[in-house]
Amino acid sequence: MKTILRNAKRLLKNDELTECEVLIENKHIKKIAPKITEQADKEIDCKGKLLLPGLIDVHIHLREPGGEHKETIETGTKAAARGGFTTICAMPNTNPVPGTVERLKDVWDRIEENGLIRVLPYGSITEDLEGEVLTDITALSEAGAFAFTDDGVGIQTADYMWKAMKEASKNNKAIVAHCEDNSIVYGGVVHDGDVSERLDLPGLPGLSEAVQIARDVLLAEAADCHYHVCHISTKESVRAVRDAKRAGIKVTAEVTPHHLLLNESHVVDKADTNFKMNPPLRGKADHDALIEGLMDGTIDFIATDHAPHAEDEKAKGFINSPFGIVGLETAFPLMYTYFVKEGKCTLNQLVEWMTSKPADVFDLPYGRMEEGSLADLTLIDIENEYTIDKHAFHSKAKNTPFHNWKVQGRPELTIYEGEIVYELESEKH
Repeated sequence: MKTILRNAKRLLKNDELTECEVLIENKHIKKIAPKITEQADKEIDCKGKLLLPGLIDVHIHLREPGGEHKETIETGTKAAARGGFTTICAMPNTNPVPGTVERLKDVWDRIEENGLIRVLPYGSITEDLEGEVLTDITALSEAGAFAFTDDGVGIQTADYMWKAMKEASKNNKAIVAHCEDNSIVYGGVVHDGDVSERLDLPGLPGLSEAVQIARDVLLAEAADCHYHVCHISTKESVRAVRDAKRAGIKVTAEVTPHHLLLNESHVVDKADTNFKMNPPLRGKADHDALIEGLMDGTIDFIATDHAPHAEDEKAKGFINSPFGIVGLETAFPLMYTYFVKEGKCTLNQLVEWMTSKPADVFDLPYGRMEEGSLADLTLIDIENEYTIDKHAFHSKAKNTPFHNWKVQGRPELTIYEGEIVYELESEKH
């Protein structure tokens, strides 16, 4: 089966766009050229739109097994494909937790049966994310765990984290950390700052994140382990990662679109729990530090922390509703509109943060559009404005603070291993 993508635009390193056509054969890109003369079984007119490598997100939640009322592998991968993603990495806070080979095998079977795109599952660091018994990291690595994390829960003792790092290092796997010292969380539901005082809500100190990062980078150095910080959110955290990188420690970090676009000033209504996430939206100084950290390379790339919840769960107010928002279907348009279009970064930088950078950090053979690579591609309309409509999401969940935002950069076609897995045209019929 041969497919040719005609009349596309390709992004050059100098941020210029050039005409290109792409020949796909046997799941791979066989040829990229300004014009391809040979015939194919199928031809797709890209209508002058921007063709990019399929996006990569190393931090998402699919909720299956155990939370299928929020999201499933099927609906989550449909949402990812609609957002232009072809590779996603699923966190282990499911029920049951994939902390044994048998449970991880079940997750792989479910992915094989219902996944629309590539899903790489994490294994947990501790059994059932309880922080009491370490999992068999070697066995889980051999069973295909992408990396190891207790995401949603910080590892509370240095002893457990150091042991986990040493085991992960032996298996050439990363420890991926949601950093939160429970002794100084104080039941917080928003940032401990202006917003907590203004809305009279319990504040979650930024220090609870930063102190674990400061501890963990030293443990990672001792264990010779790749340590990756999830959804970094504070200026102190950025400083700790920057200092660790300067010291030659193998530490990397990600930041979410919502922490780049919003801060505590955007939280104005106690009833709107679409602004409740963990880590919370921080202060203006933190917000500025995140942008600076991304621009100078302290923060390596962007990840969404796509966290779907049912509508009735998010209707319980700021104290009782769960943390988290969805992000797969809005990430690229938001970042393109409010970073690239506003001159905060180049288009090349954004594409790298969402493709080649996460691939490089985790040694994945994806995230590039070149001859010989797997045909994971997304076609983007960077010209026309549209309005984000949560009711059109392919995700089961609609918990987003970005409903009705006007954006550009909509993914219109997503190809995974040479096959179309999403097409905007099909939504119009």
